[in-house]
Amino acid sequence: MASIFTKIVNGEIPCYKVAETEDFLAFLDVNPNTKGHTLCIPKKEVDKIFDLDEATYLALMQFSRKVAIALEKAVPCKRVGMSVIGLEVPHVHVHLIPLNTMEDARFVSKATLDKSQFEAIAKAIQSNL
Repeated sequence: MASIFTKIVNGEIPCYKVAETEDFLAFLDVNPNTKGHTLCIPKKEVDKIFDLDEATYLALMQFSRKVAIALEKAVPCKRVGMSVIGLEVPHVHVHLIPLNTMEDARFVSKATLDKSQFEAIAKAIQSNL
């Protein structure tokens, strides 16, 4: 059964797309820790990050870096943190989280945004790519 992220890649579920290449997709997390929380995924469904072949792993990190640099320009923060946990969705994903405090990285408190806010953030990040 396809993961929710594979359904996003296939266009079956909408997303707030930030960046896309032939092999990778970046989109806003709809349950964000902070404003601008972005997920970077390989389009190919693989459960665990260290099960990716080396070339795909390195390319995912390069893609995530590019998105993180644009994210930091678009969303005021002290830095963009990166986390790879992958327990909730069995599809490799890199969390890019705008951080102002360590609490922002804890996955406990969540930001609430409406559709227009998500769209504006996605557009702002895209404009910095």
